[in-house]
Amino acid sequence: METVSVEQAAELILERTKAIEETEEVKVEDALGRILAGDMKAEFDNPPFDRSPIDGYACRSADIAGASEEHPVRLKVVEEVFAGAYTDREVRKGEAVRIMTGAPVPAGCDCCVRQEDTDYGEEVVRIFRPEKEWGNYCSKGEDFKAGSTLMKKGSRIGFVEMGVLAGMGYGTVPVFRLPKVAVLTTGDEVVTPGDPLPPGKIYDSNRMLLVGRLMELGVRPSLVRWVEDRPEAMADVLQETAQEADLILTTGAVSVGKKDIMHEALKMAGAERIFWKVKVKPGMPTLFSVYQGVPVLSLSGNPFGVAAIVELLVRPAIQKLKRDDSIRLVRVKGIMADTFPKPSKGRRLIRAYWENGVFHLPKGLHFNGVLASMIGCNCLIDMRPGDPELKEGASAEAILL
Repeated sequence: METVSVEQAAELILERTKAIEETEEVKVEDALGRILAGDMKAEFDNPPFDRSPIDGYACRSADIAGASEEHPVRLKVVEEVFAGAYTDREVRKGEAVRIMTGAPVPAGCDCCVRQEDTDYGEEVVRIFRPEKEWGNYCSKGEDFKAGSTLMKKGSRIGFVEMGVLAGMGYGTVPVFRLPKVAVLTTGDEVVTPGDPLPPGKIYDSNRMLLVGRLMELGVRPSLVRWVEDRPEAMADVLQETAQEADLILTTGAVSVGKKDIMHEALKMAGAERIFWKVKVKPGMPTLFSVYQGVPVLSLSGNPFGVAAIVELLVRPAIQKLKRDDSIRLVRVKGIMADTFPKPSKGRRLIRAYWENGVFHLPKGLHFNGVLASMIGCNCLIDMRPGDPELKEGASAEAILL
């Protein structure tokens, strides 16, 4: 299959991308952003006892029904209970227990009085206001009950979920393992950032662009490597990499020049070619293959083309691999604050910043080889074939980054 639409390309890739089945146990403190591999059930009530939500005095509501500043009720303070402590004492009529926030409420009490509504008495306390039955009182199991399923398999663990899991007493949780994504860059013209820049060379920005975006999507690449511009070298690296990877991304050497080796390298390795070229600019020279069951997505060397295809095709593949719907593509609509003067003969993506329903275009150039003007952008405006120039005030639709 040769040239395909963006939607066809995504479908073909997803058909050949398998969601991760393997699981592992990780500490709750390391579980942020991970996907649960099993239901999480509570094994006990939380809180596991009736407790006070305030600093004050635990007592019987009937004893203080008529309390006022003019006619305070006096109660005998029989004990003091702090958070983390416990008492077997049963509070009787005319008695109170000095209690702190989080401490267990003693038997016989059905309310807690704020210390601000008392004279802070230590042996005898004067209470100036009544409290209703079960007022300022947290019942056992108020947060969750034993046997309840609080999180389902496939749930994404955020900071709230980490707190709940810890509250359930879990030190570790079962999660799906993270995808192993390899990043291979090629091109004899590229130099590793930090090294001297000889004449005719450029720094390898695509490598960091891919690595950074993968990490933002919750995946730390399992391999990042530069490969020389020889098809034999790339074929060897593909064979080695496919043994461990769930997805292989390459950038550069995918067009039709003398040094564009990816077509030959994939053929030498024995990969199955699925499509070549996507009907979109930037990123049209995109090649998709499958090698030993591993999807291989070969992107162009143009930085903006790499950034665009990552959103359109790599991101959905990572979503499926990770089982993480939080990174799904989201589209927004809005009004142009600026004019993009070029009509679109085919599908075209334009970098922009979207805020409060308004699209703003960056001041820099919009060429495929220009990346700096994408700084601060948070979306890609999606121009369809035949769309006229986007004038100020025109409606547009975009994919959020």
